[in-house]
Amino acid sequence: MAQITAADVAKLRAMTNAGMMDCKKALEEANGDFQKAIEILRKKGAATAQLKSSRATREGVIARYIQPDSRVGVLVEVNCETDFVARNELFRNFAEEVAKKLAQDPNANFEEQRQNLVGQIRENIQVSRFVRMEANEPGVIAAYIHTGAKVGVLVEVGATKPGTTTREEFKQLVKDITLQIAAGNPLAISREHLDPKVIEKEKEIAAEQVKNKPPNIIQKIVESKLEKFYQTVCLLDQGYIKQNGEITVKQYIDQVSKQLDDTITVRRFVRYQVGETQ
Repeated sequence: MAQITAADVAKLRAMTNAGMMDCKKALEEANGDFQKAIEILRKKGAATAQLKSSRATREGVIARYIQPDSRVGVLVEVNCETDFVARNELFRNFAEEVAKKLAQDPNANFEEQRQNLVGQIRENIQVSRFVRMEANEPGVIAAYIHTGAKVGVLVEVGATKPGTTTREEFKQLVKDITLQIAAGNPLAISREHLDPKVIEKEKEIAAEQVKNKPPNIIQKIVESKLEKFYQTVCLLDQGYIKQNGEITVKQYIDQVSKQLDDTITVRRFVRYQVGETQ
């Protein structure tokens, strides 16, 4: 039986980030062989992952990856049990690696890495959802992660001329749109993209609020309330935050489109917030 020293245990812990007692037992079982001890710990990590799989994961981060040509991008939510772990560098590196792998291959498998991390961090970790966008027409995929990594945005912004996407005005516009989506939390690009059921529900609520008024007055009030609703939940109808709402997002996009002599459109977007109901 090899002599296991405190230095050996500390070395293995530095290599694996596993607990001190787990490292000591693994080294004893491996008779001092570090590679075998690492394998033992990895197997133990996998078992731990299975035991912890039923525990709630309400914390976590949003991570992104945009390929260098801005034609493919991924937004992913990775969850854990505590905010302490959500701020852990190993956890955040894992989330970023997941995003990168999914950009390269939407069917990428990272279960082994996940289980290894569970074994090191000692919390349940789950990749709860992701979205991958690829631009097949002139345009770009862009992302924004808000400070703290609790909110993230992925968007496709299109143009009709390939050269437009290299212009600084276009790049700034795309950045501003991601910030707008993060702050404004719209439900849809425009009112035409809203679910008709959502609109009908808003009409119903507005009408109920003024049900004792004359029918012609009710109709006008409902239309007014609905317009305010659109300005809240439709990206293009929202007040542009960088100009304090003095113009709408659509008006801002139209201004840049005119400058670049092109038609710029927001084709699609996704906004993730950690822990929100899916």
